[in-house]
Amino acid sequence: MIDQAVHQADAPDVETALREELARGDAMARTIPPILRHLIAAEDSTLFSDEILARIRGMLADLAHGLLDAAPERDGGELPACEADALTRAFLDNPALLSHLHALALEWQLTERLQLWLAVDPVVSPLLLELASSRDSAAQELATKFLAAQARWCQSQTRMKLSFRDLPGELFQTMLAPLRAHFGDGAGMAERAAKAEHEFRVSHDESASRLGLASRLVMSMGTGASAGLSVSHAGAALFLTALAQGSGQGRDAVVFSTHKAQLARLALALRIAGLGPRAAERELLALHPDFTPPPGFDSLSADQAAAILSSRHHAG
Repeated sequence: MIDQAVHQADAPDVETALREELARGDAMARTIPPILRHLIAAEDSTLFSDEILARIRGMLADLAHGLLDAAPERDGGELPACEADALTRAFLDNPALLSHLHALALEWQLTERLQLWLAVDPVVSPLLLELASSRDSAAQELATKFLAAQARWCQSQTRMKLSFRDLPGELFQTMLAPLRAHFGDGAGMAERAAKAEHEFRVSHDESASRLGLASRLVMSMGTGASAGLSVSHAGAALFLTALAQGSGQGRDAVVFSTHKAQLARLALALRIAGLGPRAAERELLALHPDFTPPPGFDSLSADQAAAILSSRHHAG
């Protein structure tokens, strides 16, 4: 819930109150990557049984296994556990990767919550069903591809796994250095590492990934993309993508904003994306039933919201 200090603010001070709440939420967010690294690396997992941490651990391990299994010139057979474990530990030093996996874990948590609270199917939301039934063959094909990718992702999340092919391109590139280091520089290993890196770079197609397809699908909707800003109609995946595009933020940042500690950022993003105050409140209430808008929120313009959010980017 937005801090009580925000609720007590006078209407003319809504900008100040939101700026302060945004600063508190951002300060909290900056502490996440180092804490995640420490908790995930901990040997005694019984001390940290939280489902989010377990999911991130599982995805890290699956990424390592997947990359090693797909590496060219593997001899086949079962992959030695020590190989995957070593690469998994190397990935712990990649804060951008940890942050992205954390966002995916939160997205899955939101997906499950929407199914429980609003009966939104994790794979086929009402909006996706409409797009997949469209008379526009291009839109229908794109929607069908995304539907298949979303179904695979949901299945993977239930097993706490993630395919490296679903990683954003820039993030995928950062994983190749530890993979190269893992092969070492012994006889023939440098050549094997170079070949593996080249083939991975060539074969990785971000546009065909789940997030790539979601982005293309929302962009293809044009002015109709506002339909994606209803979480109960679009489902978590398309809602997060539409909100990221509409507010000019990274998708992971939007995912984090759905946490109760980041509600100021979410409220601002919804206004920037084009929702009116009442529509924005409806979405906030759908995600957080105990949400109470700060006094003056209904008079906050999209331009004011953008200025507040922009000031936080400049403040770091």
